[in-house]
Amino acid sequence: MPRMTVLTEADLRRIVPLDADVVACVEEAFVALATKAVAMPPILRLDIPEHNGEVDVKTAYVPGLDGFAIKISPGFFDNPKIGLPSVNGLMTLFSARTGLVEALLLDNGHLTDIRTAAAGAVAAKHLSLPDASVAAIIGAGVQARLQLEALMLVRPIREARIWARDRTKAEAAAAELRNKLGIDVLVAATAEAAVSGAEIVVTTTPASSPLISAEWLAPGQHVTAMGSDAEHKNELDPGVITHADLYVADSLAQVRRLGELHHAIAAGRVAADAAFPELGAVIAGRAPGRPSPAAITVCDLTGTGVQDTAIATLAAARARAAGVGAPFES
Repeated sequence: MPRMTVLTEADLRRIVPLDADVVACVEEAFVALATKAVAMPPILRLDIPEHNGEVDVKTAYVPGLDGFAIKISPGFFDNPKIGLPSVNGLMTLFSARTGLVEALLLDNGHLTDIRTAAAGAVAAKHLSLPDASVAAIIGAGVQARLQLEALMLVRPIREARIWARDRTKAEAAAAELRNKLGIDVLVAATAEAAVSGAEIVVTTTPASSPLISAEWLAPGQHVTAMGSDAEHKNELDPGVITHADLYVADSLAQVRRLGELHHAIAAGRVAADAAFPELGAVIAGRAPGRPSPAAITVCDLTGTGVQDTAIATLAAARARAAGVGAPFES
């Protein structure tokens, strides 16, 4: 049997940092989803409520790519209380020609974190004001930090506000980001205060009830919601969807089932069959983007299997080029 390559978290952190090429890789994945015959089944989900845990399995085949990835992503949100990360997992890259395993990527959630942050950058690149310089980040975890870092790859961010339910965590995140990014990062007293005056708002929490109200939003703002990747999660009041001048989904079929749109439909604010553009179609020019500088735009990112195949393919290519990874003979 042909050998596969085993890549550890340390390997992957070294060769796949959050950079412009990763953002471009994820951008291309969204375009592929809109323009190619991508095979992307619904997310397989397992809940373990007694331990505040969930496990998602995502995959996609993209015509033209030599491989496809299957990702197993557990999220156990009480883990920080015992000194463990809340997200971990792995990806397996298979040959699209033979189905044989080509690489085992033991990333412990690193690649998911990176591709999720890159998706936020892609949304901001195509939907926010080109000169947006003030960001509001709702949440103070790993993804909150990465979202701000990703925004700086596509927009001239000079100031950020962070709000989280745990102010101590928000202050720690703000201090870390000030030192790393060299910009002003403030801790807001409330979520509303964080949003006020921000040109880009990114929500990055596992909240199960809305954190952002439509009444807070002002002309010209862009909102990217990252956290609603399960039916019970909800960061935006349904009125945000109907108040927006442009609402964009990563996958319309998926957000109808588990994204912020899902909650707007359940609340009777949006028809179940209402049509909205997908981010890939906006990027590809198949759907209109921001209608005006004064428009309020919203992007609902639930995380797609096509992003996982894209980032796993990129990681494997970088590993080959750098001679990284341990060969394994089955």
